[in-house]
Amino acid sequence: MTELFTLIFDVDGTLANTERDGHRVAFNQAFAEAGLDWEWSVSFYEELLEVSGGKERINFYISRYQPELKSSISLQDLIYNLHATKTKYYQRLLATGTIPLRLGVKRLLAEARNQKIRLAIATTSTLENVTALLENTLGKESLSWFEIIAAGDIVPEKKPAPDVYYYVLEK
Repeated sequence: MTELFTLIFDVDGTLANTERDGHRVAFNQAFAEAGLDWEWSVSFYEELLEVSGGKERINFYISRYQPELKSSISLQDLIYNLHATKTKYYQRLLATGTIPLRLGVKRLLAEARNQKIRLAIATTSTLENVTALLENTLGKESLSWFEIIAAGDIVPEKKPAPDVYYYVLEK
């Protein structure tokens, strides 16, 4: 039997079901704050999840559904600002406790730690979002449970490219 040495976790959809009632809600709040009349429904957001990464998802949406968008700032700055605002709203949602860990995740992490199995995270999410999720569901000390948290824009290509996993394995 092969011995297990390391567990590498994704975050969104793996540690917690964050997309529908977390990221999607926060995107809609960011759009409203920016004065945009965009509303991503649950079913539409499921389609948008084919695009990996929040900034990439916004860019895809604009190019596909809002190509005539007029803005006083560059498209890159608009996307950056929308994503930063979305992150703020997402972290507020996490702080309220409305996004719990998936059933069994806390127990799995505890058992892995008791067995001295190394833990890591490889995700497309931003480091701030990963940190907020862990701190709000497991406590601040949980950050030290993971040898590495590779998040967001740390690698050139986001999932489904394997770059973030190779990065974690290298570290």
